[in-house]
Amino acid sequence: MTNCKRYRSGQSPYCQDGRSSGYLAQAFASEKQAGHRRGHAGTRSLSVASSAVEEKRRILIVDDDPNSSHLIKILLEKVGRYVVLEENDAANARHTAQNFRPDLILLDIMMPQADGGDIAAQIDADPGLQKTPIIFLTALVTKAEAKAGLYIQGHPVVAKPVNIPELINTIEENLPAA
Repeated sequence: MTNCKRYRSGQSPYCQDGRSSGYLAQAFASEKQAGHRRGHAGTRSLSVASSAVEEKRRILIVDDDPNSSHLIKILLEKVGRYVVLEENDAANARHTAQNFRPDLILLDIMMPQADGGDIAAQIDADPGLQKTPIIFLTALVTKAEAKAGLYIQGHPVVAKPVNIPELINTIEENLPAA
């Protein structure tokens, strides 16, 4: 996982490993170049470009099934409102969440390395993550139970196989105000 950010105003965004952070770096370079043609650094334009990227909400999916998490990632990103990161190793879930700083976590309950309930308890106990909403994904409940408003450890539940429109509704209901 890469942790990318712009360090200071007027400085290009870079990842921890020194690579440019993709879209934001391209936006920075093109805005800076346009600013030089206009006779200034173009930092005002950069803030517009970065705010467009920052408007997307960050979602972390923790699921031991890479096929399932990747499909959910693709379908959520296709909506255009989310940036989604997958973590398929439950043992790394909390560390990934600390680095990614998601706005919301989709968490499978049954995983071989760690129980989703235990991971949720670790996240809830972490001062930097405790306000991050968690939605449990599980095949342990029926769709009817999930639709009836079932909560586990105070977190909403979405039944697997996931219905994407229902998942998006649950995500939007649980995302904190931007």
